[in-house]
Amino acid sequence: MDKTVTYKAENEAVETVFKEIRKRDGRVVPFDAAKITAAIFKAARAVGGSNRDIAENLTAQVINYLQEQGFDGVVPSVEDVQDAVETTLIENGHARTAKAYILYRARRTRIREAKSELMDAVKEILVETSRENANIGHSPSAKMLQIAMAASKRYYLSNLLPEEYAQAHLDGSIHIHDLDYYSKTANCLQIDLSRLLAEGFNTGYGFIRPPKRIASAAAQAAIILQSNQNDMFGGQSFPHFDRAMGEVIRGFAVQPAYEEIYQAMEGLVYNLNTMSSRAGAQIPFSSVNLGTDTSAEGRAVSTAVLEAFRRGLGRGESPIFPNLVFRVKEGVNFNPGDPNYDLYQLALKVAARRMNPTFSFMDSTFNRPYGEEVAYMGCRSRVIGNRHGPAVSARRGNVAFVTINLPRLALESRGQQDLFFVQLDRLLRLAARQLLHRFEVLSRLRARDLPFLMGEKLYLGSENLAPGDSIRDVLKHGTLAIGLIGLAECLALLIGKHHGEDDEALQLGLRIVEHMRRRTDQFSDEYDLNFVLLATPAEGLAGRFVAIDRERFGTLPGVTGKDYYTNSFHIPVTYALSMFDKIEAEGKFHRFCNAGHISYVELEAPPLHNVEAVDRIVRRMAAADIGYGGINYPLDECCICACSGVFNDSCPRCGSGEIRRIRRITGYLSTNDRFNGAKLSELKDRRPHFAPRDQS
Repeated sequence: MDKTVTYKAENEAVETVFKEIRKRDGRVVPFDAAKITAAIFKAARAVGGSNRDIAENLTAQVINYLQEQGFDGVVPSVEDVQDAVETTLIENGHARTAKAYILYRARRTRIREAKSELMDAVKEILVETSRENANIGHSPSAKMLQIAMAASKRYYLSNLLPEEYAQAHLDGSIHIHDLDYYSKTANCLQIDLSRLLAEGFNTGYGFIRPPKRIASAAAQAAIILQSNQNDMFGGQSFPHFDRAMGEVIRGFAVQPAYEEIYQAMEGLVYNLNTMSSRAGAQIPFSSVNLGTDTSAEGRAVSTAVLEAFRRGLGRGESPIFPNLVFRVKEGVNFNPGDPNYDLYQLALKVAARRMNPTFSFMDSTFNRPYGEEVAYMGCRSRVIGNRHGPAVSARRGNVAFVTINLPRLALESRGQQDLFFVQLDRLLRLAARQLLHRFEVLSRLRARDLPFLMGEKLYLGSENLAPGDSIRDVLKHGTLAIGLIGLAECLALLIGKHHGEDDEALQLGLRIVEHMRRRTDQFSDEYDLNFVLLATPAEGLAGRFVAIDRERFGTLPGVTGKDYYTNSFHIPVTYALSMFDKIEAEGKFHRFCNAGHISYVELEAPPLHNVEAVDRIVRRMAAADIGYGGINYPLDECCICACSGVFNDSCPRCGSGEIRRIRRITGYLSTNDRFNGAKLSELKDRRPHFAPRDQS
């Protein structure tokens, strides 16, 4: 081959003897030196350069370099040419241009890989629906939804997120939750049901007038939850359901009898277990807070909802939704003589049979200052403090959250605690900046982009928005949450034991979580936004971090040797300890996690005939300053005869093998056939917590 390289006149392309180039997919196409020049010039302009002649001269040197490297008569590949460009730029003293070119090349590589990964993901989804979210079914519409989610994730990682955030997510240092909705909408909302039922609302195809009967009110409540689920990616909740429904009932011309109220609440439960959102792919993540309204109407509503759960669905099946949150408060329902003490007793009986309700504690040190305003969602989310308005739950929610991989930081710190805290601060700052980026991206949305959420004025401050207005000032009322996962594994790496088995480890764990809370408070002051700390509900994330860390650091017993990291600040599910010791240890962390928290006690079987034990557990949670707690146990139900209990392979009554196995996953209930591999592994490892000897 002729090795002569000809330089053409000024501003003309470089002439080369290379005629062909091999693409990444193996295709051989015509060689075009102008593309090399364009890439070099683009990199130069990124750092302030403006001389195209230099780019053309460098292109000629790239071609010479290729020939000197042995590509005389050999067709070079795209990678060969790019390597030659990097070398030529560096050897000619263009270090800044070389860096810009390398970054551009890396970004293009990431885009290509994203496309390839997307195709692989689509193939997998078409075979079987992803189990990252246990609330998504296996229907054709579910597969379409998940393909769209996969495409969105790849797009945001390769095209929208700054390199440092995308890379931190990909390498498992952080996890950006619900990445597929990054620029589309916010997370969750506590809905003011009273206003919507009093004023009416529009779902897009006509105005729904205020109800005149309790059955209509309950039906409209279900429609509201479903409609807003379509405008958001997270849970939907009523923070004061008993109070809101009580107000509606008092406004009726004819007061309903209790049986009518019961039928309406039963209809609500039926609707929330059968009515899908998101093109029929998902039942709305719904929560209902109740138990503290002492009016006759509010008490009737709470009683009816609890009774509907106790009786179950059509054949006695346990309802999955809504997640019931019974609000415990002294002077209202917690002690004999309190006006709603009978409701608390009923809640205990239902929890002993259905795993619902869970219990929120209005008298915990961090909830008490807000009276009865604090409300929770089944996933553990809590929104109350507000720098830009009233400290209320209604009409507010979490905007977005990101979780920090604590075991990774401990692995990288090699057991050095001082280094761990330095690295923790670095990652906390990165997480805060990533949340700020997402906040700014979402602030570009207009009210018209979220027609029910903003158009019907559900979010605090949205009543002042016109359709074309930015939602920025409204989002300021929401929270930006930094979460944590794997505290137990982190402590095992730093100190050799976790916080359930050693007091020194417990004190270090509290120091770590308190440090994280202190930093989120500082971010709130620095950026004037509601930064909060979350005890992450790790479902899709449960196995992701550990798989990445195992590949990088190898298999470490008790850390990367299993399929999941322990949920938030929880004590490992494999560790045998008394239920009261677990409650006491985990209760110390609740006050730091102001974005949400939950602690569970695991029982061997439904405590149907031991409601007193459930009462003791709830009271111990209250005494331990827990904000939100629940009682777990295996709950199996025969799909043929509706027999319930704990079964092996078949129903003990009719012998059927069609068994519905209900378990709690990250706050909500689900059936275990919808759990992903990591959560199934955790489920298999769970050990019941034993009662203290004096409580057995």
